[in-house]
Amino acid sequence: MKFMKLGSKPDAFQADGKSVRYVSSDLATDVTINVGEVKFHLHKFPLLSKSSRLQKLVLKASEENYEEIHMADFPGGPKAFEICAKFCYGMTVTLNAYNVVAARCAAECLEMTEDIDRGNLIFKIEVFLNSSILRSWKDSIIVLQTTKSLLPWSEDLKIVGRCIDSIASKTSWEPANITWSYTFNRKLAEPDRIVEDGMKFREKTESVPMDWWVEDICELDIDLYKRVMIAVKSKGRMNGAVIGEALKTYAVRWLPDSIDALVSEAHSRRNKSLVETIICLLPSDKCMGCSCSFLLKLLKVAILVGADEMLREDLISRIGLKLHEACVNDLLIPARSPQITTYDVELVQTIVNQFTMHEKKRSRGLDALEKNEKGSDDFILGSGSLLNVGRLIDGYLAEIARDPNLTLSSFVDLSKSIPESARPIHDGLYKAIDIYLKEHPILTKADRKKICGLMDVKKLTINASMHAAQNDRLPLRVVVQVLFFEQVRASAARPANNHHPHDASRSSTLNTQSEEECQKPVAAAEKCNSLKNAMSRMKLNEEVHRNGKLAKKSSKNSRSGVQLLPSRSRRIFDKLWAVGKGHGENRSSETSVSSQSPTSLAPGDTKSSGSSSRQRRHSIS
Repeated sequence: MKFMKLGSKPDAFQADGKSVRYVSSDLATDVTINVGEVKFHLHKFPLLSKSSRLQKLVLKASEENYEEIHMADFPGGPKAFEICAKFCYGMTVTLNAYNVVAARCAAECLEMTEDIDRGNLIFKIEVFLNSSILRSWKDSIIVLQTTKSLLPWSEDLKIVGRCIDSIASKTSWEPANITWSYTFNRKLAEPDRIVEDGMKFREKTESVPMDWWVEDICELDIDLYKRVMIAVKSKGRMNGAVIGEALKTYAVRWLPDSIDALVSEAHSRRNKSLVETIICLLPSDKCMGCSCSFLLKLLKVAILVGADEMLREDLISRIGLKLHEACVNDLLIPARSPQITTYDVELVQTIVNQFTMHEKKRSRGLDALEKNEKGSDDFILGSGSLLNVGRLIDGYLAEIARDPNLTLSSFVDLSKSIPESARPIHDGLYKAIDIYLKEHPILTKADRKKICGLMDVKKLTINASMHAAQNDRLPLRVVVQVLFFEQVRASAARPANNHHPHDASRSSTLNTQSEEECQKPVAAAEKCNSLKNAMSRMKLNEEVHRNGKLAKKSSKNSRSGVQLLPSRSRRIFDKLWAVGKGHGENRSSETSVSSQSPTSLAPGDTKSSGSSSRQRRHSIS
């Protein structure tokens, strides 16, 4: 820390209690000056030789026969006045970063200018500020902190502005040129500490990170911090990621962890101002800077403290651009009255809508470009973002599905809000649907059909299909749908060299007929995903080859899979499987009957069997 000593005489100021200060001297004091609650007994001559204002006050007091001079609202209080008085007496005074602003404001108030005496206090302090204090990183920050209690004097004297400009200029220096310790607020481990002597240029460069300054300015009050950050950004030389890290560090430093502390009456106004300021300071490039996780946490706090609506909308727009970086826990934002759900589903819906809007704009931009190498890379990146968001929303749906107050419409709307290309596999969606059905057992048949209509059974993996086939919470037609497409997969997985040409023709005809018959009970079977079927065939082929002979083992595997099914599903699966192995024209009629749902069967024994099976299912669920 820089310091400056003024004067050479020993300090002769003494105290008589807490409220009286006097100079020990052979000469009697002839003037009494009250500064705040402290009374100073001093001599006129040394004071009047340095202070123009004291000259005026003493003259006025003598004309009006006042015994004492009162100086109300003196900047810096009694301590600052004592520094000025000692300077007038020529006594030793030490100025440093902690008291220099108070001394400067007090000298200005007392009018200790060059017009009264050459080398007066104002001149000496200005030299110290410009030559030492403002050239030091740490001293500039300390001085800036002390200016707050000395407003408006420190502002009028442009000390605040000069400190801010000094700090902002130093933050934009190249790390390799930093010659001071950047551990103002933290201590690094010994290997990471900057050593001024004996360090090679390369080693020093690697030791100083780009964000070396972010923790040092965290001690500033939010108003001063805002001005410093605006100055840093105005230089135009700071990376958006570093700006984001600085804002995150400040938020972590000052925002309380508990919700009660955030919304408490004593701190709610301060926390609101802090959050709104941080949002305003976010990098102008919405794709740069802060992580999505930090932005979502900032949004939580903004909602709790009641931040400005426009600022929250800006935050939501930023989050929409980075939603693919988020995790499920980030989206679990508590709902506020009058919402009755545990989490704010409407807010997440808004964020997803923002993401979808940005994604559509990006897609239109890519379509306008020619298919060059750069455009291809951007498309791949965009596809990865879509897949991440698809997994994120499925995971979020699984979390909120446990909420008994979550309406079916909210679940369905959120599920439909992402593009189909974001969800190539429906295992996550199936899990969320299953949880919702389990936690909401009183759903009507129409509601169960509606929520299950979100799922495409052709996009389920084998494990998910086997689980769905045994799931009594699913509508019967969904189970039939799952079993049918598993049979289609098994038939398609059999190698062509194990089939007679006529068998292949008959199998194709049977599959076509079966699929046509299943169109009514199977609503989601219209849009088959060729990629998923190919993946499923590959998995089944690998299983078949491991077991030896293809035809026999295929039948065996199918039967072993059936043994895992409940009796109702096993009977349906047996009928469907018989279709692929039957012969003659009767096969078509059998397929037609087997592939029909229980509600479309002709009256008779078969219908009775289907009805009793359905009754058992409803009793289970």
